[in-house]
Amino acid sequence: MLSAYTDFIRIRFLMMLAYRVNYYSGILIYAINIGAYYFLWKAIYGTQEQLGGLSVGQMTTYVAVSWMARAFYFNNLDREIANDIRDGSVAIQFIRPYNYLLVKMMQGLGEGLFRFLLFMIPGMALVTLLFPVRLPTDPATWAIFLVMLFFSFLINSQINILTGLFAFFVENNEGMMRMKRVIVDLFSGLIVPISFFPGWFKPLMEWLPFQAITYLPGSVFTGKTVGTAALQVLGIQVIWFAVLIIPIGLTWRTARQRLFVQGG
Repeated sequence: MLSAYTDFIRIRFLMMLAYRVNYYSGILIYAINIGAYYFLWKAIYGTQEQLGGLSVGQMTTYVAVSWMARAFYFNNLDREIANDIRDGSVAIQFIRPYNYLLVKMMQGLGEGLFRFLLFMIPGMALVTLLFPVRLPTDPATWAIFLVMLFFSFLINSQINILTGLFAFFVENNEGMMRMKRVIVDLFSGLIVPISFFPGWFKPLMEWLPFQAITYLPGSVFTGKTVGTAALQVLGIQVIWFAVLIIPIGLTWRTARQRLFVQGG
């Protein structure tokens, strides 16, 4: 059974490989985004050396690694699940000898691995040449960051799966998916690091899973969080991964009991 799930990873990877030219152009688009944010933050900093606990160099690195990390953890599992529910094909998945949600996670991982190898790595190499990005020199930092990057994928995928499952209840969750994407990009720290949020708002962010997607891995990569603190933020990711399993399981069980198929 385990080999069957790994086959879903391989199949999705090969499917993505068929459209690799689109992702090569995506590297250029991400590089332009990073360049825009680089010059924006450079203007914001002005003559100041540090803001929000990040130096100019750390901010440049944070912007670069955050956008390139997004290339790995980003997926459209919510839209795929919603489409399966709307066209009724999810009913067929119920009778197949595998876990539908786990299959979706494996497919997302296959896409993520493709993005990591053919998007994130070459994209990071490109922006390192174009902008003053400071890569970590400590192997331990790289190891912790890569583990955290994997949990970023897991947590983001869990949020996507949960959003997609709401199509069972609202039939059309297009607006919810768009709102979710804006919330994740903003509250994860992709657009603005969490340390720049108002003092009253930062404690609220600590009770939400979004910072575990972008801000926490970025803070480790830039050297803002080091040593035992880096292991602690990794622990936060592990906790959120475990916590999000609960609402997904409850929603999935409830949804299976009220499935009805539109159309014929």
